Amino acid sequence: MGADTKALRTRIKSVDSTLHLTKAMGLVASSKIRHASEVMNKSRQYSKAVSEIVELLTACNECKKSPYIKGNDSGKTRIIIIAGDRGLAGGYNANVFRLAKEYEGAEFVPIGKRACERFGNGYSSSEHFSLEDGAKLAAELCKDFADGKFSKLGIISTKYVSIMTQEARISWILPLTADSERKSVGTIFEPDELTILNEAVPEYVNGKLIGYIRESYASEVAARRMAMDSAGKNAQSMIDNLQLDYNRARQGAITQEITEIVAGSGD
Repeated sequence: MGADTKALRTRIKSVDSTLHLTKAMGLVASSKIRHASEVMNKSRQYSKAVSEIVELLTACNECKKSPYIKGNDSGKTRIIIIAGDRGLAGGYNANVFRLAKEYEGAEFVPIGKRACERFGNGYSSSEHFSLEDGAKLAAELCKDFADGKFSKLGIISTKYVSIMTQEARISWILPLTADSERKSVGTIFEPDELTILNEAVPEYVNGKLIGYIRESYASEVAARRMAMDSAGKNAQSMIDNLQLDYNRARQGAITQEITEIVAGSGD
């Protein structure tokens, strides 16, 4: 019985240590949520503004000559996949990788440590992915698309719905789709619409990319916060159950000792 109480004490101490760790990680995630949400919202606004300009340009007949609208027949798909730099974020990374399995024939460009571990060399940090990194990657992607190295560009990221809900998704970026219903009447572009569109597309891709990365990071932080809250509750429940088992074992040991003493005194 003594061995049982000793094992239970060790187990309680171990789980309590884990509880402190999950609480600390939850607090860190909580402290990052506000800043991550603010950056995400600003990135959304910028991405929306750039998208509106590109949508306006694609409505021009002259812009249909652009390689970004015409596309090419290479038949290859390139997908940027955005995952986290760390684990312990619930199903955040797993959901992204599960979606990626639907496009096994694609060429993946990983962003984030976990994505690089699975898909090879890429950008090892999604948290610290900079505007300069985005501009460089967007320029490479647009050049390769215009050169016909691939015919379809997508981004797998995570949509931030709320602090409790995040959804893995894929968004198709290139080729652009001409909006036949939208009119550009009253807007004058210099030197001309086609030139402006071709110059704007790398910035458009960069804006979309940065927006999705910032939103994915906010989703990762929120998912980790919820995962640590859940882990903390589970750890506390385990401690309560183990403490109950320990008390029972200790009481059983005391009862046995008393019984043995009483029996011995009777002899």
